[in-house]
Amino acid sequence: MRLVLASASPRRRALLAAAGLRFDVIVAGVGEEIAPGTRPADAARDLAARKARAVAAGLGGAPALVLGADTVVALDDGRLLDKPGDRDEAEAHLRALSGTTHSVITGVCLKEWPGGAEELFHGETRVTMRRLAEAEIGAYADSGEGIDKAGGYAIQETGDRFVTAVAGSFSNVVGLPVEEVLARLAARGMGP
Repeated sequence: MRLVLASASPRRRALLAAAGLRFDVIVAGVGEEIAPGTRPADAARDLAARKARAVAAGLGGAPALVLGADTVVALDDGRLLDKPGDRDEAEAHLRALSGTTHSVITGVCLKEWPGGAEELFHGETRVTMRRLAEAEIGAYADSGEGIDKAGGYAIQETGDRFVTAVAGSFSNVVGLPVEEVLARLAARGMGP
């Protein structure tokens, strides 16, 4: 069965490739709106399911397993930090994360085509960020590295300099809980 990644994320592509998986990429092109008051894990799983379902609906040909994923960052007060679209949003996200331990949650949906059976799960990693100086926040926002990344920072790039502890899957913070995904694929007889 072929594996299809329903994501435009170059980070997810790199993680799957590094794990030795062969896959196709079809970008879902769905909205990423989250209803106010949605619990972070529910939001991540819902976004992942939207992507997987949209791609599966357009498939034809040989049977496939569609992997949809989406990452959200949640503060302990329940606020969700999405993907900043510009420098000012990235700066605001970093200011909110400065000196906190927060959750990075990636929802994953594995959807079979044809047939439509699906499996939804999520990974959660706790990340501690040291207190950041305003000059650091401004310089990082100016770099553009955090634009379009959940929470406004990229731990796999230079954003790791702000992080003092990671409890859980590092790959989950990058964008996909690879260990869990590989285990679920292996249970289906798929893998590298």
